[in-house]
Amino acid sequence: MELRELGATGVQVPEVGLGMWQYRGGAAPLQRGIDLGAWLLDTAEIYGTENVAGEAIRGRREQVFVATKVSGDHLRYEQVLRAADASLKKLGVSTIDLYQVHWPDDNVPIADTMRAMEELVDAGKVRFIGVSNFGRAEVERAQAALKRNRIVSNQVEYSLLRREVERDIAAFYAPNHITVMAYSPLARGELVSSRQRHGLQVLRTMAQETGRTAAQIALNWCLSRPGVITIPKSDRVERVEENCAASGWSLTGEQVGVLDEAFG
Repeated sequence: MELRELGATGVQVPEVGLGMWQYRGGAAPLQRGIDLGAWLLDTAEIYGTENVAGEAIRGRREQVFVATKVSGDHLRYEQVLRAADASLKKLGVSTIDLYQVHWPDDNVPIADTMRAMEELVDAGKVRFIGVSNFGRAEVERAQAALKRNRIVSNQVEYSLLRREVERDIAAFYAPNHITVMAYSPLARGELVSSRQRHGLQVLRTMAQETGRTAAQIALNWCLSRPGVITIPKSDRVERVEENCAASGWSLTGEQVGVLDEAFG
């Protein structure tokens, strides 16, 4: 498994991690992923999967990078602190490696939220601060509200079929050392449907030509962007193994361009 730096932290994380939204697979697929080098687990307060993440990492905490999120409905100062304590308990850890604001709430001053996030860092309960589902301007406001820390990541939907963030990857996120964590990088299964007939055929042909699967091609395409990591979700061990094998090799520039055009 190839590694990439998280933001400008100096900390290396797997370029393919384990997403846990709508996860129902139990501990075994997660443990298999960790064994294969996908030792970044991403869960959230609202997912209801922090307990199973805790089960999967029990006895191997030092091997795993744990990311979770505070709900966008709990962004007032005291709510953030309470949510973090609850997540720590469910995960069975003393420190959350990456604590993310799940989505912004215009009704709560971002300064209140970030004051709590920095207090959690100061208390040793959180290592790094991230956001999720934030637009570029919202990331900039969140960063401006921080006094002692940097936002290291923004978790957003990004795939061959969902490319809205793409214009900001090279222009904003990469130069500012903010990692883009691509969730739903396989577009919730739509990449294997018939809704994008031309793109799907190009994807399948490329998979045949390279000896890879369509999912591996799609994940590697995401990884062709600077500062991007992916967190696909799978409930099955064999799919986790397939996703992990999307790392360690690269599409050619020509192949990336072909996919860009096919799904443009």
